[in-house]
Amino acid sequence: MMTVNAVQKENPVMTTATQVAVIGLGSMGFGMAQSLQRAGFEVTGFDVDDAAVTRFVAEGGRGASTPAQAAQGADVVVSVVVNATQTEAILFGEHGVGETLPEGAVFVSSATMDPDLARKFAARLEATGRLYLDAPISGGSVRAAEGALTILASGSPAAFAKARPPLDAMAAKVYELGEEPGVGAAFKMINQLLAGVHIAAASEAIVFAARQGLDLRKVYEVITASAGNSWMFENRVPHVLDGDYTPRSAVDIFVKDLGIIQDMARSAKFPVPVAAAALQMFLMTSAAGMGRDDDASVARLYGRITGTDLPGETKTD
Repeated sequence: MMTVNAVQKENPVMTTATQVAVIGLGSMGFGMAQSLQRAGFEVTGFDVDDAAVTRFVAEGGRGASTPAQAAQGADVVVSVVVNATQTEAILFGEHGVGETLPEGAVFVSSATMDPDLARKFAARLEATGRLYLDAPISGGSVRAAEGALTILASGSPAAFAKARPPLDAMAAKVYELGEEPGVGAAFKMINQLLAGVHIAAASEAIVFAARQGLDLRKVYEVITASAGNSWMFENRVPHVLDGDYTPRSAVDIFVKDLGIIQDMARSAKFPVPVAAAALQMFLMTSAAGMGRDDDASVARLYGRITGTDLPGETKTD
């Protein structure tokens, strides 16, 4: 039986001993890098967007021009990229961290991916004398900036021991889910199945309420105090109420993640019809030109195909 340990942070971690590289300074990675800096780590950041690196340097961090440069001399590399393809390139591609990462250092992979790929990457890296921690994240950009993420991690005891201080700086809770990479990835996919379904359901419900002519802010008040509430309803519906689809988490993230779930389910011959329906809603939203917008844009798609007016949207005839 697998033992799951959840370690909750009680006090800020203060250290100057560990050098950390953060690869990927997007909405999540930038906040994680800031949290590491606050905890006293020496942090070097890399991103394909030079402006993100410049911003990080302006806030006191170090910048690198390649993942290899960022990883040079690092004890821990935290990779905060989108998918397995990017993770593989950062690890083993030209100017990847595999060129310079010291022996015994740990690569912390936060990308959401198929568990089989996490196992493959771990085996390949660990064959070179480095460590791999499969550590997907949950919580969003605000919690990343607060150092209050949830991390769903699996890997060897040595990898956990090496990565523990930076993990504690970035997260309010770290789940130790097993000694084999891939377990963390599998837990994250279960979370993403539920998250995607809940966003699609919340979008459907709030637009259906609009079609009934209900006061949407009152609907939000009532539902968040009732049994039909979900974390996603409570978190995403305010974006709809404000007509603000600035991406906190983009539609295409769930196109990717729910697509991975479909692939996993097909391989296991396991039916996931509700997740499949949610995937189609995200796919349609992306196809309608909203792939890079906030994932609450699924509500905008419902509004457009049903002729239902939503706050901030062009009025229908």
